[in-house]
Amino acid sequence: MTTARAAALGGAWLLDPPPASAFTPERQTDEHRLIAQTAAAFTEHDVLPVLDRLEQKDWTLARSLLKRCGELGFLGVDVPAAYGGVELDRLSSLIVSQHLAHSASFATTYGAQANLCILPIVMFGTDSQKARYLPALASGESVGGYALTEAEAGSDALSGKTRAVRQADGSFRITGEKLWITNGGFADLFVVFAKVDGDAFTAFIVERAFGISSGREEHKMGLHGSSTTPLILQDVPVPAANVLGEIGRGHKVAFSVLNFGRLKLGAMCAGGCQLAIGESARYAATRRQFGQRLAAFGAIQHKLGDVTAHTYALEAVLYRTAGVIDCHTGDQAAARLSLAAALEELAIEASIAKVFGSETLDFVLDENVQIHGANGYVRDYPAERHYRDARVNRIFEGTNEINRLLIAGMLAKRATKGELALIPAARRLMDELMGPAAVLTVSGDDHALAPEARAIEAFKNVTVLTLGAAMERFGTGLQNQQEILLWIADLASDTYAAESAFVRSMAAEKIAAQPIPLHRAAARTFISDAGLRVDVTARQILAALAEGDTLRTHLAALRRVLKVVPADTVSCRRALADATVESGGYLF
Repeated sequence: MTTARAAALGGAWLLDPPPASAFTPERQTDEHRLIAQTAAAFTEHDVLPVLDRLEQKDWTLARSLLKRCGELGFLGVDVPAAYGGVELDRLSSLIVSQHLAHSASFATTYGAQANLCILPIVMFGTDSQKARYLPALASGESVGGYALTEAEAGSDALSGKTRAVRQADGSFRITGEKLWITNGGFADLFVVFAKVDGDAFTAFIVERAFGISSGREEHKMGLHGSSTTPLILQDVPVPAANVLGEIGRGHKVAFSVLNFGRLKLGAMCAGGCQLAIGESARYAATRRQFGQRLAAFGAIQHKLGDVTAHTYALEAVLYRTAGVIDCHTGDQAAARLSLAAALEELAIEASIAKVFGSETLDFVLDENVQIHGANGYVRDYPAERHYRDARVNRIFEGTNEINRLLIAGMLAKRATKGELALIPAARRLMDELMGPAAVLTVSGDDHALAPEARAIEAFKNVTVLTLGAAMERFGTGLQNQQEILLWIADLASDTYAAESAFVRSMAAEKIAAQPIPLHRAAARTFISDAGLRVDVTARQILAALAEGDTLRTHLAALRRVLKVVPADTVSCRRALADATVESGGYLF
């Protein structure tokens, strides 16, 4: 297997036209749909009825549910068959996460096992490590966790103080304390990160039986049905054979796992959005005020249409990204990448999925509470629990601020290294704008979403223009301009999500996925709103880069680039809302 690449994958969509085809939810195979049905049925029939017991810290029950996940193949979706897994594609992995998310607490328990413990062993473990640990983890006989965070090393994970002292026989003694460890109260083994010889950041597989102890359960705002504790390691002996990956290369393990974890977290957020949209639609259909159903009021229709359009775009981002990973890691790939290499290439997109997913879910759940009114604020309705459970997603897998800095920082880094031709593209764009004609033309075929296609091309030009201007203004010092980096990340995220929604809608037409007018309405609504955000964000960036005549020149250039025709999103949202209420849940 080769991990070489001809060109960067991540971020290339900023310079390329929309893909002629991309994987979308409408292109799922029968196998994918069966996996989705099985995961949804498991959550509905096995997990939700016992949620109260989980929230009372019944970890024996949590273990039994994990074992049932093992029997159904959910824990082994990313595990090779030789080690007891079912070894499916990345999309199947996302689908399982998406449908288990209907129980946020158990989805967190599952994610710590399947994503954070199993995946690093799959990607970096030796044959003997895989043979020893993966079969029990994939079956649910053994429960795993992931121990990275420390009191003084939250977002700066590599600055941890936990140390691994090398012994004369080649083994290690690990001492330190890890915080916020999911499954910490009952897991049997952990992927633990520690520094060898004071600075060689390294991953280890550490069994509880080696001497790990757990602190008390944290009293959290939400996710009461998942275990979260500190882990205490006091001179814990660890065999040399339990080093995961290479000594001093623990960052490779940590970042690869986090990249996939971010993508899967986005999928879990999409599942939460779908659940809440169903609750909102059913409540609006039955609740009456002023003599008519809530669903008949334009303000409520606006909300239902809005949350549907955002969720539509989120799903498009997730399926598109998973499809790219599968395309470059599958047996039919022209230049096959390892999973770790593919995840490294698509780290930008994984961070977009995490940020966009977690913030979309918060938006959807906030509107769910609002539609329920006072009933959404009390525990008699699940809207209140969903709202609390979701807040941590903007902290999980690296805070959204850190992920935004990663998105913009990686784009700038790849541009500087020549992996992405963003700098020459920005110069060509500025030359065209400042030329005699001073008019930028954009392409667009004659089809129903042609205005949206032109808008997306404009979004890309705006992102390239502002990133290029920022790099020219600050050079290597751009890394210290966090406000500008955050805004650039927002431009990139809106652009990727808008294009993904557009590609999804166009694909639906090609495969005659019904209902096509609703696909268009969802894409049009999201893209139109994204245009407003792109305009405001770009102006903020340019104002921070220059003043006086230079600023006026930049703003004039922006006006020539960004000519987005407003769409009638009122009609679009009403159509989406009516169909959502009629179906009693998420449409697509």
